[in-house]
Amino acid sequence: MILRRQHSIKRGTQTLLGRASNNLSGGIVGLANIGKSTFFQAITKSKLGNPANYPFATISPEEARVEVASPKLDHLQNLYSSLKRIPAYLKVVDIAGLVRGASRGEGLGNQFLGDIRQVDGLFQVVRGFRNTDVTHVEGNVDPVRDLMVVEDELLLKDMEFVESALERTKKQLRHRHQRGFSEIQLLEEESDTLSKASAWLLEGKLLSRTDANWNASQINILNKHNLLTAKPSVYLLNVSETDFRKGYNEFGKDVEYWVDEHSPGSSVLLFSAEYENSLALDSSSYKTESCIPLIVNEMRESLHLISFYTCGDIEARQWTVREKTPAPDAAGIIHSDLSRTFINATVIKYDALKSLSPPLNEKSLRSKGLVHRVGKTYLIEDGDIVHFNAARSGKR
Repeated sequence: MILRRQHSIKRGTQTLLGRASNNLSGGIVGLANIGKSTFFQAITKSKLGNPANYPFATISPEEARVEVASPKLDHLQNLYSSLKRIPAYLKVVDIAGLVRGASRGEGLGNQFLGDIRQVDGLFQVVRGFRNTDVTHVEGNVDPVRDLMVVEDELLLKDMEFVESALERTKKQLRHRHQRGFSEIQLLEEESDTLSKASAWLLEGKLLSRTDANWNASQINILNKHNLLTAKPSVYLLNVSETDFRKGYNEFGKDVEYWVDEHSPGSSVLLFSAEYENSLALDSSSYKTESCIPLIVNEMRESLHLISFYTCGDIEARQWTVREKTPAPDAAGIIHSDLSRTFINATVIKYDALKSLSPPLNEKSLRSKGLVHRVGKTYLIEDGDIVHFNAARSGKR
């Protein structure tokens, strides 16, 4: 259940914060012993993870692939009478719990922060249920305080990292007589970007905030350093099964206000790890739908991931790309030869198909101008059904 959905943001650049990859991951983070591993088991429908009523039950990160729910893929399989349905997946990682002082090495701090560095987006789980039988590392239930603890530790670690990187860059600039003009320009630009990042962090602001207004060059520099607070977050308020069914929690509004102030543009979702885990084990006994598909898709959106589809009588398949991916690069996800020998592609928009019933009549679509031929500069859009044409490789 959505407390607050991501804002739609118009982006004026193709350069995005984060790794330039289509195989991105979401890490489950939060304070120790707040239901992360229970959530991991539910989202992955597995027995991985180690839910237990004590801190640091999870030490080494566990990871699994989670299917991306796609009603579009279901409809396309039916429409094309495809024998197989092949969905996309998102890698999800269960990371050890954090405690206050993690940036100084408290608890499993260094390991926790190092593991966060390896993922691309954060599922920030925060406890919103009261249960005296479940230990809380801070002594009582206060989601806003817990969010502040996690944010402070991420900020402090990034401050340390940025200051070290800035000092190295300034040291290199002190020996500018040994360097060429273009190298000096790059170093000066890096120094300016890191100085801005340092000032931003000192104000207690995450680097991922949309109001930071990083330009393309600055984003490329930040991406090189893989900073913790540059990773997008989806905030998950873990509540009791009763609250989840009601769609209300006493801490909900306070969490919304905090996210509005500290991470504007991020989603806040109400969920129950306890309920989702029970549902995964026996869905027939429960009427309220799982919110796992929504959670997964919110993470994909925060990572700027979209889907295109290839369809035929053999298979209907969902592929993942980042926003504003050129058609030849999308073809390369299927096979590198398709990118190298790309000629053009035909594209059908999903909206042209969503109300149709099988069998599909492509001749009718062509006669109505709904099948478009595109070239190398075309940027793939979410929901595109694509056939790539390439030299020597035929059509896929």
